[in-house]
Amino acid sequence: MDTISLIGIDLGKHCFHLHAQSASGHMVLRKKLTRSQMFTLLASVPSCTVAMEACAGAHWIARRIETLGHQARLISPQFVKPFLQGNKNDFADAQAICEAASRPSMRFVSPHNEVQQTISALHRVREARVRERTGTVNQIHAFLLEFGVSLPTGMAVIRRLAAVLVAHDLPPRLIALLEHLQVHFKYLDEQIGEIEGELMRQLRDDERSQRLLEIPGIGPITASVLATELGDARQFACARQFAASIGLVPRQYSTGGKPTLLGISKRGDKNLRRLLVQCARTVMQQIERRTDRLGTWVRGLLMRRHSNVVACALANKLARIAWAILAKGTHYQGAQAVAAA
Repeated sequence: MDTISLIGIDLGKHCFHLHAQSASGHMVLRKKLTRSQMFTLLASVPSCTVAMEACAGAHWIARRIETLGHQARLISPQFVKPFLQGNKNDFADAQAICEAASRPSMRFVSPHNEVQQTISALHRVREARVRERTGTVNQIHAFLLEFGVSLPTGMAVIRRLAAVLVAHDLPPRLIALLEHLQVHFKYLDEQIGEIEGELMRQLRDDERSQRLLEIPGIGPITASVLATELGDARQFACARQFAASIGLVPRQYSTGGKPTLLGISKRGDKNLRRLLVQCARTVMQQIERRTDRLGTWVRGLLMRRHSNVVACALANKLARIAWAILAKGTHYQGAQAVAAA
C-alpha cells in the first residue's frame, strides 16, 4: 500500500469521513469513523498532513492532531467548494478537502489555542447579551409610546424607569410588565459588565493587546478581538493581506486588462470589520485635534471623499498598523506608524 501523505477529514458531530491519498494523489483509503476511532487511526499512521475545513470543533481537533505528530491544516470552507466533484456527500467533501490542501497557492487558517478560543467565546456571549439588552430597551420604548409616553433615547432613562411610571397614568398590568422588563435589562447590564471585566483582566495579562491599545481609536474590546482573531500575524505575508481577509479592501471585477474596483469586499469576520470602522469614526470625530501624519492624511481624504469612504479607508489603515505591530513586535510610533503600515 502506498504511503499516506495527505488526509482530508470531513468533520461531523459524531461521525468523521476520512479520505487519504499518497504523494502522487492516488487514494489510499476511505473510512467512516467515530471520534475515538479517528484519533486511534491517526495515532497509528506515520506523520503526514491532515486537512480539515475551519468549522465547529476544528481548532480543538487540530491541536489534538498536532500532538500525534501530524501537521494540521485548516481551510476556509468557501475555498473547498470549487474542488467538489459530482454530487455532494461526505466522502466527496473529504476528497475535495484533500484537493484543496494539495494546491500550493491555498491559504490556510492558523489553529487557535485554548486561550484564543476562550476569549472568542467571551466576545460572542457579550455580543449576544448586548443585542438582547438593546432589544429589551426597544421594547420598553415601544410599549410606552403606545400609551403616549415618549422617552429620550439612550439607556440612562431605563435605569430610572420607576420615576417615569409614577409620572404617568398607566394600566397596572402594563406597569408590572415594564418593571419586569427593567429587571431583565438590569440583569443583562450586569452580565455585560462581568464579561467586560473578565476581558479587561485578560487584556492586562496580554502584552500584545497592550501594544494594540496604543493605536489611535483602538479600545479594549477591539484590541482583544484583534489579538484573538489575528493570532500569529505572520500567517499573513503583508498588512494588505490581513486587511483583505476582513473585507476592508475594494472588491475587484476586472476583465480585458481594464481594472474595475467596486466597494469593499466585506469578506471575513464582519464583527472585527464593524469594530474597526467604529474605531475609525471615533478618530474622525476628533480629527481636528490630531497634528500627526495620520491626522493630516485623514483631513486630506475628508476634503475630497465622503465620510463613509474615509471611515473604511481609515479602518483599513488601522488594520494594517495592527498587523505591523503584532507581526514585527513593535510599538505604535505616531508619524512612523503610517509609513510602516
